[in-house]
Amino acid sequence: MLDFDHEEFSCLYPQHALSLEWLETNGQGGYASSTVMNCHTRKYHGLLVANLEKPAGRHVMLSKFEDSLVLGKEEHFLSCHQYPGLFFPQPRHCLSSFENDPAPSFLYRMADMAIRKTFMLLDDEDTLLIRYTLENTQAPLLLRLRPFLAFRGFHCLAKKNPLLNGRTSDLKNGFQIHPYQDMPALSITVQRRAKFYPAPNWYLNFEYAAELARGYDWREDLFNPGILEIPLKKGESAIIAASLHSPKANLAQRWKAEHGRRLTVMEKDAALLIGFAAADRENVRQLLRAGSQFVIRTKARTPAIIAGYHWFGAWGRDTLIALPGLTFCSGRHQEGMAIMAALGRQEKEGLLPNFFGNDEHNPAYNTVDASLWYFWAAQQQLKHTGDLPEIKQSLWPVMKKIIRKFMSGTLYNIHMADNGLLHAGSAGTHLTWMDACVGGKPVTPRSGFAVEINALWYNALCFAGELGRAFGEEDLFPAPLPDQVRQSFREIFWIAEGAYLGDVYKDGSLDQAIRPNQIFALSLPFSPLTPAQASGVLQCLRGNLLTPCGLRTLAPGDKAYRGRCEGDPAQRDSAYHQGTVWPWLLGAFGEACLRFAEDQEATRHFLLEYLRTLLQRHLREAGLSTLSEIFDGDTPHVPRGCIAQAWSVGELIRLYFLLREE
Repeated sequence: MLDFDHEEFSCLYPQHALSLEWLETNGQGGYASSTVMNCHTRKYHGLLVANLEKPAGRHVMLSKFEDSLVLGKEEHFLSCHQYPGLFFPQPRHCLSSFENDPAPSFLYRMADMAIRKTFMLLDDEDTLLIRYTLENTQAPLLLRLRPFLAFRGFHCLAKKNPLLNGRTSDLKNGFQIHPYQDMPALSITVQRRAKFYPAPNWYLNFEYAAELARGYDWREDLFNPGILEIPLKKGESAIIAASLHSPKANLAQRWKAEHGRRLTVMEKDAALLIGFAAADRENVRQLLRAGSQFVIRTKARTPAIIAGYHWFGAWGRDTLIALPGLTFCSGRHQEGMAIMAALGRQEKEGLLPNFFGNDEHNPAYNTVDASLWYFWAAQQQLKHTGDLPEIKQSLWPVMKKIIRKFMSGTLYNIHMADNGLLHAGSAGTHLTWMDACVGGKPVTPRSGFAVEINALWYNALCFAGELGRAFGEEDLFPAPLPDQVRQSFREIFWIAEGAYLGDVYKDGSLDQAIRPNQIFALSLPFSPLTPAQASGVLQCLRGNLLTPCGLRTLAPGDKAYRGRCEGDPAQRDSAYHQGTVWPWLLGAFGEACLRFAEDQEATRHFLLEYLRTLLQRHLREAGLSTLSEIFDGDTPHVPRGCIAQAWSVGELIRLYFLLREE
């Protein structure tokens, strides 16, 4: 819980409160999100952001409520808006506390009044419930709600539009509105006596400071169809439903059912905490809760993993890296296996999709490593489930196609060279995870023989060899090939002076930049390095790349290093993989430390203290109770990018479970 009456927060109000964001999801890719002040700072903020089938993609339907308590001539607001040059109403320190379990909940205190507001999205449904409970008051009052509608794609902004149909139709204790024919209607109803007063009007120039800082359009117009007023007395509650479905009766019962479902999930998560030290249980519990927000069912009822909130969709590479932590470690084996099988069905020419479009069709195949991460995810599936027959039936046919295609050659100049190493790409391509581009050109050109691609290739060959022997199919590739790849890997990438691995070998030259990609040569189940070489790499990474919140993508001493990932899109993309810190790399780093540690207990202690320090700070900043996508490379390592990133959360869950095993 965050106590805003405490000096830690009250002295920074409202600026600090505007930097704290909450997230609520519905298991379909839809969400509700804002700051704890319920003052939007992003175009992605909204109370009902639905992942629609038609028009395809996520859309901000209900942007927000302006909610207030009216007592006599006084009106006390529970939310605010930023307009040019001012906030309305002026922020007052009435937010007393915020907590996130089992749903985002806010307690407000004003004089002798206290009211609690809680948001809950119904699972697998585009319906938001908001419950207001008047915990203290000296006299009856009115809860006044002014809904603001956007009805636009979540990457866009709404502008005053004469084509919007602002007419409303009456519903019992509410109303329905259908602003555009090609989008669903929205109904807003209350479970108790309420009165809706139509007063259609456009409100202009809502400002979103985060979009201004990111170099995007940052002003929006929103439509208000009218005002809802709900009488309340001390101890009474009002539940409001905003839904894209036909209104349903007994909102209190629906609230109770969803609340009960969440408590059941929390009980299941609690069972996974057995074996963790008391100092770690709350961290792991919050990570498990955060992880559940990324595992969704698409409109086609296909299981998937959202790469990050607010703006990412389903990405193949991100899915496979995040999947073990989000599913196999988290007691969601069936979902993990279903996601693996579904992704395997998308194989094309040995490649797996990089990302899927809004309509879930015509995925992009511009990645080399997604196919190789598939083998690692299968290794994790086998480790946690022991289900070898499932591997053989659902995954093995895909894995064989990938090996054969990569050996013989496939799209994007991906092929195995005579020395057994894997080549990928050409000038202008960006096939690895360091794929940022500016002006159509890769910021970090990595075509040729990339170090992590070949570590993954070696691991895939070794694992495929094991499976082939288990399944009686040993003719997939020549038996000496893994040994050849291991030898070539050491010869090409090892830098004796410095004792670390170079990043990319191309045209007879090795890029000697110190990057974190070399960690996978240590962390994957099959390593091509000697223990002495692995020790050198770890020492190099700890000395150059390790920060309190993850690994930098480039050593600070490099002339291409960028210590802050801020500014417009081109400026941010220029820094994205040039020094910016990525917490997801901690999973591989921690696993490598454990694997090659001379003192296992000291290493385990170091990693646990590292995680405790990171999570104690970061779970209370930026995206509350979740993990950001990136951090600045320079101190104070400001969180950037998405407020909730799947592989950040998934890999820290996995690392925690590795530490429990140790």
